[in-house]
Amino acid sequence: MNKLMVVGIGPGNTANMTEACRNALLSADAVFGYTPYIQLLKPWFPHKNFFETGMKSEIERCRAALGLAAEGKTVALVSSGDAGIYGMASLVYELSPEFPSVTIEVVPGITAAISGAALLGSPVGHDFGVISLSDLLTPWEVIEKRLRALAAGDLVICIYNPASYGRPDYLKRACDIVLEILPSSRICGVVRNIGRNEESYAITTLGSLRNTQADMLTTVFIGNAKTRVINGKMITPRGYNA
Repeated sequence: MNKLMVVGIGPGNTANMTEACRNALLSADAVFGYTPYIQLLKPWFPHKNFFETGMKSEIERCRAALGLAAEGKTVALVSSGDAGIYGMASLVYELSPEFPSVTIEVVPGITAAISGAALLGSPVGHDFGVISLSDLLTPWEVIEKRLRALAAGDLVICIYNPASYGRPDYLKRACDIVLEILPSSRICGVVRNIGRNEESYAITTLGSLRNTQADMLTTVFIGNAKTRVINGKMITPRGYNA
């Protein structure tokens, strides 16, 4: 059918996988993805043909998926969360001129900013910005500039990829930057392993957040000036009840 579906599979459980996602995977002749995401999918779609690649093989993975679609197949290329937010959708479109016969469809999924917020309460009830602390593709100087802009604008800040084995201090560095603008008492939330067996969340303050252990499965929320804790949940009012 010469079709490539770029599919967001959500946070990591079937309950948060959209019906459109399930239908896309069921209809695909083959499913491509990063190894941890394919390992999640195999028990749920045991009869599918899966092709997996590791970190830093994104271009090869997308080209292989496009190439198979160009041969007349219906192919799914998966990303965790939403495929258009730090996922493969943009890269697929960048490479698409090489495969003019392929029709591309993006199937949206539930990103960590949404699924994590639901666990915490309603921290993104007003304007918010999303930023990744991974400097693999974005220089740290750019990340720092954007962090300052988000803090100066009093936006709720949602942080993806706050730390990793090779970047163990990046969340602390980010907090120190934001603390130049925001008070240490600012309400924050931390969510880990969204949608998986080890799922957890905690509400803290910006001053304490800088010493919080985090990894690539952690999503961090820094509230705005109106964010507060209500009944043990992190809430950012929009202003209806002002």
